[in-house]
Amino acid sequence: MSKYDVAVIGSGPGGYVAAIRCAQLGMKTAIIEKYSTLGGTCLNVGCIPSKALLDSSHHYDDAVRHFEEHGIEIPGDVKINLEKMMERKSAVVSQTIDGIGFLMKKNKIDVYEGIGSFKDATHITIDKTEGDSETIEAKNTIIATGSKPASLPFIEIDKERIITSTEALKLKEIPKHMIVIGGGVIGLELGQVYKRLGAEVSVVEYLDRIIPTMDSALSKELTKVLKKQGVKFYTSHKVGGVERKGDEVVITAEDKKGKSVEFKGDYCLVSVGRKPYTDGLNADAAGVKIDDRGRVEVNEHLQTSVKNIYAIGDVVKGTMLAHKAEEEGTFVAETIAGQKPHIDYNLIPGVVYTWPEVAAVGKTEEQLKEEGIKYKEGKFPMRALGRSRASGDIDGFVKILADEKTDEVLGVHMVGARVADLIAEAVTAMEFRASAEDISRMSHAHPTYAEAVKEAALAATDNRPLHI
Repeated sequence: MSKYDVAVIGSGPGGYVAAIRCAQLGMKTAIIEKYSTLGGTCLNVGCIPSKALLDSSHHYDDAVRHFEEHGIEIPGDVKINLEKMMERKSAVVSQTIDGIGFLMKKNKIDVYEGIGSFKDATHITIDKTEGDSETIEAKNTIIATGSKPASLPFIEIDKERIITSTEALKLKEIPKHMIVIGGGVIGLELGQVYKRLGAEVSVVEYLDRIIPTMDSALSKELTKVLKKQGVKFYTSHKVGGVERKGDEVVITAEDKKGKSVEFKGDYCLVSVGRKPYTDGLNADAAGVKIDDRGRVEVNEHLQTSVKNIYAIGDVVKGTMLAHKAEEEGTFVAETIAGQKPHIDYNLIPGVVYTWPEVAAVGKTEEQLKEEGIKYKEGKFPMRALGRSRASGDIDGFVKILADEKTDEVLGVHMVGARVADLIAEAVTAMEFRASAEDISRMSHAHPTYAEAVKEAALAATDNRPLHI
């Protein structure tokens, strides 16, 4: 029987990063993955393939709608080769997966393919796809089994016309009318992909706004921009039924006045969030407790009810984000090694990879009001930047919320070109507890989108932006 200092169950961003960090710290490490490829949901059917399709569809949209204004003329019609687009997406995924395999070899991490289940607190049985099984011993185990798409109890996902994000990433045709149930990150990103490619897209959301967990100003701006792009929104609509009739899907819902509404399309993307995945883990055998929402219970050290077993990522409480899982993977590895790491969950940024992008970190305006914290706001529009006018990306803004007395930055919220990258500046500033004035006095290269951060900080400091 092979013996390890650490065994990691699940090879998504949290799992493989945890394994690498454990190996770096001198621990003999194994990683167990049920599928034939490493990387989990993010690399295989999530973050990476969706961004590949977002970029490809963005290029097409630019060619159709914007090239001419840049003086670029294309003879004949611009055509979509969806098969080629999907091939490129798959190639990007394969390259990324191969990279994870390389990192496992580089760090001398043993990889097991199969379903890992607890025999007891220190032994894990691996049921392999070919039918046989193997048991390994681990002093410590990290559960990193991730999540899977959630649904509504009355919806039957047939994976053909009524689909989740997994199927939406490999369609063989462009929908005529895609109805998206759920106005969160995944639904909006994939909805924009197919809208760009020519589909009619309708988003049906139960709450009164899209991206409801983010600052309401971001929701308002993104709604305005996506409407301008042709996406239709039906907020405050409660879906009551989804039925497939041949190649047509019929969705019934109630609006906020209780009136019955019907939507018809050829595809329905169910995008109502994700739920923790612990199937086959046999947690009871190890004494690991699962809460009533299916999450593994952990303490502040991400330690389960069993002291040598930890859990990270989507399978525990908190936001379901790949980079949150990575931070937790590193945290647990260093904790096992006897170090004293820390994670500030308030500084885990959130991003929506539509175009324009949406990004945020820290407290929303709604949270500050709810908590009774007095704050000041600085806001700067992207359209006032020379860089934005040069690229044609004039939608959006940067908003900085700072403490009214101390000027410490409490939250930063952005909509605009490349704000997914730009938010790292805000995270860095807030990690060092910078004030709005600190940011306003830093030199920002001109012309860049980042100048909007400096200008918003100037606006928050004493209402003195330079360029509006």
